[in-house]
Amino acid sequence: MVSPLVALTPKVQSAIAAALGDDFREADPVLRPSQFADVQVNAALALAKKVGLPPREVAARIVDALDLDDVCDSVEVSGPGFINLTFSSSWIAGLLQDVEADERNGVVLQATQNIPIDYSAPNVAKEMHVGHLRTTVVGDSLARTLEHLGHHVIRQNHIGDWGTPFGMLIEHLLDVGRDSEEADLLVTDPNAFYQAARVKFDGADKAEPAGSEGDFNVRARTRVVKLQAGDPDTLALWRELVDLSKIYFNKIYSTLGITLTDDDLAGESTYNEVLADLCAELEAKGIATVSDGALCVFLDGYTGREGKPVPLIIRKSDGGYNYGTTDLATIKHRVEDLKAHRVLYVIGAPQALHLNMVWDTARKAGWLPDDVVPVHVQIGNVLGDDRKILKTRSGKPLRLMALLDEAVEKARTVIDGTRPDLDETVRATIARQIGIGAVKYADLSVAHDSEYVFDLDRMVALTGNTGPYLQYVVARVRSIFRQIGLDPAAQHAPILLGEPHERALATHLLGFGDVVAEVGDTYEPHRLAGYLFELAQAFSAFYENCPVLKAELDEVKESRLTLCALVFRVMTTGLDLLGLESPEQM
Repeated sequence: MVSPLVALTPKVQSAIAAALGDDFREADPVLRPSQFADVQVNAALALAKKVGLPPREVAARIVDALDLDDVCDSVEVSGPGFINLTFSSSWIAGLLQDVEADERNGVVLQATQNIPIDYSAPNVAKEMHVGHLRTTVVGDSLARTLEHLGHHVIRQNHIGDWGTPFGMLIEHLLDVGRDSEEADLLVTDPNAFYQAARVKFDGADKAEPAGSEGDFNVRARTRVVKLQAGDPDTLALWRELVDLSKIYFNKIYSTLGITLTDDDLAGESTYNEVLADLCAELEAKGIATVSDGALCVFLDGYTGREGKPVPLIIRKSDGGYNYGTTDLATIKHRVEDLKAHRVLYVIGAPQALHLNMVWDTARKAGWLPDDVVPVHVQIGNVLGDDRKILKTRSGKPLRLMALLDEAVEKARTVIDGTRPDLDETVRATIARQIGIGAVKYADLSVAHDSEYVFDLDRMVALTGNTGPYLQYVVARVRSIFRQIGLDPAAQHAPILLGEPHERALATHLLGFGDVVAEVGDTYEPHRLAGYLFELAQAFSAFYENCPVLKAELDEVKESRLTLCALVFRVMTTGLDLLGLESPEQM
């Protein structure tokens, strides 16, 4: 159950060895799809210099040694020494029949690894904005894909749930009342609650004389001390803030179809108890030293302007801890307690320097062994029409929920125009599936470390490289099987490939397993998105040129129904790995 390129490689390697000698048995030929044939072998040019022969003669010798009678209809030398291979339809059909019989559609299970994935990471009592979209969507797709490949994925939602702002947030909660409408803002509009607390903290809303016990600023600072000291009443209030924010987070995750749950929360507060010992251990090992009152790690190779060393500060001069401290605690925990083989950090590209310093410090401390691989899955920005970071007209970060609501509204306009015959409730469901899918696919269809312009009109279009176009293919296949009253899962007729568009579709279907494995190796979901778009195009061409239900021969009709059923299986599985739903109809 492999693609033709993978299946051919050992045959070509054997031919190279037979033609040029055993010294070349491990030669790794380059096999690529070609516009002149199904596959073009690019090996002779590289081997010609080693054996001292013209490339075309090397290619001719390899062709003479190739045993592909049961694989190819033709094998020809072309150009300066390329080998063009044209597969036989029966061989392609045989490979695809194996995939059709495999409930995993050709995706091979890998040796299981423990893989913590750090993604999403919003802040308590703050609105999730468009900047959180990509880390959440990309991270979730990687979690789904790695699980599908057989790995034990441990989701780590490293929320910001600790620090000095919580003093002012707790005091503001006490001021407005825990059952008040303003407290409800923590669920509906967290930024409004946060900004109200900030205004009071900054002194713009003085209800008491500055410096008095009733002064909000004084109360907030005192509350921070109590929080850090573990005061039970303060901790109870802090948990109320966190619980209210969890309701908000889960609303976003539910809307987006994200697999994160409360069990995956692993915020900054998780590591409070270990930070002092962590700093003491680094200091005892001579890795951390005091500089200007702060405890810092200075690593070779990290310098700033004028060659001055750049420190990783792990304890501030006031005794407080920061991101460097908690991030060191996370990698230590993920290696020692979660037994990680790989650790993925799906966070913004600007954090690269910080993460590398954390990992190098952990290696120096002996917490990160060489056989554990930390990976920064760098996330680029979402841009507006002006090619600047997407914000509201007032210049504020765009609220994520507002963006998602707008996407669903846009999709509703499209579905109302194309399917006014559908029931109101059905159209509402499809609009949600299309709108959310459109936003997620637009994000996942570009490299995660690149920027892209957010354009809702283009995203919700039913044509072009969009989520709705892929979802429409699934809906079209469902429509075919509805007409004959058959479940696609029940279709298993023999596959016959007599037409070029059947061959093209079949060949593309064979690549699914390789692409999913590639995403698991490279952490690049856009490769799967690109594959699914090409599959959708191949299916559309097949559907237009190869009648399915009106095929002249029953065996051809059954074969084409099997191709449709396999497209349905691969497309729905692929969309699910990206985190997109597959509408029943569109």
